[in-house]
Amino acid sequence: MRLLPALLLACTPAWAQEPGLARPQLLHREVVTGMPRGEEQEVQVLTASFRPGDRTVFHTHRHPVTVYVLEGAFTLEMEGRPPMTLRAGEAMVEPHGVRMTGYNRAEAPLRVLIVYVAEPGMPFLDLVP
Repeated sequence: MRLLPALLLACTPAWAQEPGLARPQLLHREVVTGMPRGEEQEVQVLTASFRPGDRTVFHTHRHPVTVYVLEGAFTLEMEGRPPMTLRAGEAMVEPHGVRMTGYNRAEAPLRVLIVYVAEPGMPFLDLVP
């Protein structure tokens, strides 16, 4: 029985055991398709602030987009899927090629952090009529 704790300690990186060091915390993990495959990619890190009642334009993305809610609640409506609401501290990956719009349906401000990886110079979103 004492072997298990010793094995766990042996498998844990040294930096994770040392006091005073910052440790990363996994917020979201998801296998996705549709990532750019070129020799170069551009990473875009954006924030968006929504007042109560604000929404995004109706749009698609050419590659998956990671959204992390910093404050408030973000409601996302994606074509062919039920609406979903993420709250502060939650993350998701928006799929590529899906028509969508996002809302702040709460009475409080909403702030999100967005990470998008695409070919250099590619627009963040494409408007859908």
